[in-house]
Amino acid sequence: MSLLLHDYDYELPPERIAQEPLEPRDSSRLLVVPRKGGSFSHRHFYDLPEYLEPNDLLVVNETRVSAVRLLGVRKEGGAVEALTLRPAIEYGENVYDALVRPGRRIREGDTLIFEEAGLTAEVLGATLEGGRRLRFSSSGGIEVMEALEAQGRVPLPPYITTPLTNRERYQTVYARTPGSAAAPTAGLHFTTRLLEKVTAIGVQVARVQLEVGLGTFRPIRVDDISQHEMHSETFTVSPEAAEAVNACCGRVIAVGTTSLRALESATPNAGAGRVAPISGETQLFVYPGYSFRAVDGLITNFHQPHSTLLLLVAAFVGTDQMRRAYATALEEKYRFLSFGDAMLAI
Repeated sequence: MSLLLHDYDYELPPERIAQEPLEPRDSSRLLVVPRKGGSFSHRHFYDLPEYLEPNDLLVVNETRVSAVRLLGVRKEGGAVEALTLRPAIEYGENVYDALVRPGRRIREGDTLIFEEAGLTAEVLGATLEGGRRLRFSSSGGIEVMEALEAQGRVPLPPYITTPLTNRERYQTVYARTPGSAAAPTAGLHFTTRLLEKVTAIGVQVARVQLEVGLGTFRPIRVDDISQHEMHSETFTVSPEAAEAVNACCGRVIAVGTTSLRALESATPNAGAGRVAPISGETQLFVYPGYSFRAVDGLITNFHQPHSTLLLLVAAFVGTDQMRRAYATALEEKYRFLSFGDAMLAI
């Protein structure tokens, strides 16, 4: 088992990166990968019910992308871009934490003008994550939150350059709880009808929350992956979700790496069960050698080279099986990354 970063690399041609989501959502392809070895099956996501059994449990991340991207200028001069992350209500009404560019030039007391969205922001100071705390005001009598949701741009990952016309296509159909800066993309393949088919065969669905941060897109930059410092994300496994997992007499299948990390982060104090109810911060870094305690199956997309998400998949199915799966997906022209096709590891 290698812990060297160069062993978790592969060549991803730009044309393999999906720039737009497919319609309907469940028409994406599905590569079925047996854990720890075995042959693959090439299916479509709408075939998922064929691989599920009564008493299985799907665990989904119900967080909603609430971050928005704003383009504007500094009153003092120069273009500026802001990505609002979350309301900072403890600092007052209409105050948000945001990542801004160019960060080094934006200081406390500056005024940022986002004419396209009809918003102006005063820079109150820096955040612990290296961003800025902004107090927004709006023109035309519209509420700040309403202006952000209506006029802010979808915060797509940097590798997607095609504008998204339908904002809801970067949300799952079961998204409820705001807080994420990026979508839990494995869930983007589900339609309401497909979920109804899944539950009709006796599969239960449990909901957890993990606020997806921008750190999910940052590559590992150390040669020894065990020395990588994982970013922190807020998560919740509710008492209801914990009860569903612990009572499951089938397989617990995480929809996405975020659901998996939430569940595995809830295992240390689980007692006789798989997981315990918990809410807090997690820096869980899953890489080859990790012992899974809560999850039996995983639905996920195809991830970037040198990413923590790729390492999680390698830990779950085995490094050799991961390499075979990705080589097969490239050869068979699967679509990669956030709007790409899916893998079922079970």
